[in-house]
Amino acid sequence: MKITRCFVRRARIEMLPLIDIVFLLLVFFIYAMLSMAVHRGLPVVLPSSKTAGIDKRLLVSVTVKADGGVYVDGTPVGLETLSEYLHGIAQDSDQKGALLFADRNLTYQELFHVLDEIKRGGFTNISLQAEAD
Repeated sequence: MKITRCFVRRARIEMLPLIDIVFLLLVFFIYAMLSMAVHRGLPVVLPSSKTAGIDKRLLVSVTVKADGGVYVDGTPVGLETLSEYLHGIAQDSDQKGALLFADRNLTYQELFHVLDEIKRGGFTNISLQAEAD
């Protein structure tokens, strides 16, 4: 008497679709990280420039809105206390750079008040931000 053995087929994990999904996730996370690194300031109407660029190595972002409100990394700070607030941040780091996002409707004098306070806070490298044309 001959006994026939049934061979059970083993489940296989297909590698090609798995590799495609892994690469898709990798591209998604790289794109998400790159887009998050650029947008550090609050939404203001920036002046335009043909040669505008962002230096991502700078430490803090200071945003000045049209109404005169000053924000450091999204935290509202008064203009009178801006230098003390920035001095506390500057002591913790050897890299003393700031991104300044100033609204285009801000007067020249108000802009220089903010620049003076940033310099008093210990930041020597200040980058004025603009929108690219």
